Amino acid sequence: MYIQLQNTGDGVALLTVNRPEALNAMNATVLQEMADAINRVENDCDASVLVITGTGRAFIAGADIAHMKDLSPEEAKAWSETGQKTVGLLASMKKPVIAAINGYALGGGTELALACDIRIASEKAVFGQPEVKLGMIAGFGGTQRLPRLVGPGMAKEMLFTGDHYDAGAAQRMGLVNHVVPAHELLTFCLDMAKRIAARGPRAVQLSKEAVDRGLDLELPKALALESELYGSLFCTDEPCEGCGAFLEKREPKWTSD
Repeated sequence: MYIQLQNTGDGVALLTVNRPEALNAMNATVLQEMADAINRVENDCDASVLVITGTGRAFIAGADIAHMKDLSPEEAKAWSETGQKTVGLLASMKKPVIAAINGYALGGGTELALACDIRIASEKAVFGQPEVKLGMIAGFGGTQRLPRLVGPGMAKEMLFTGDHYDAGAAQRMGLVNHVVPAHELLTFCLDMAKRIAARGPRAVQLSKEAVDRGLDLELPKALALESELYGSLFCTDEPCEGCGAFLEKREPKWTSD
């Protein structure tokens, strides 16, 4: 098994890619195991937030080059679609996803991080889309998600040069939210995940939906979406419980819908 999944308590699930001998590179088995784990978290009532990290020196050092070397055009297209499907499961999760980027996040590793909601990097993290060095292009969503996050100019520089970028450069371009010392990374991410898990679960999910759907809409339609989702929350007990707890100076007690 290359994917380890555990419930850390307090509503947080931790997914660890554990293929350190290959710097956690993604092959077909890794992608399938990851997809299965993501689906389990999505359907787990005890998990409100997912944190993803890697074992050893890498977060994910990309897709398995040995696997890609001799693909036919049809096989290459299918491989890209398989990677996009797995990465897309993260992007489409109702629950927030935090990437704890502990080391090399190259190629597919950067692409997987792009599909997460929040990216926290260790000071040892390294990013890049080096596919052009291999005579390929990013195939797991990098050509589409990267420009949406850092802008087309910076994305094209990364995609055209294949250069590596350290954690500081990644933060400056907006690729990651925070850079923290390596020994503090997982604690930092789990603490953030626990804070998110302590909030109104439906409110957090609808906040994610509002942002993700609204990005593809013109502003007036996006604002209408926000109002629609805001109103829908009042079909649940969350606003009443949250406001009541605030006024009564106590912690809220959320219930599942």
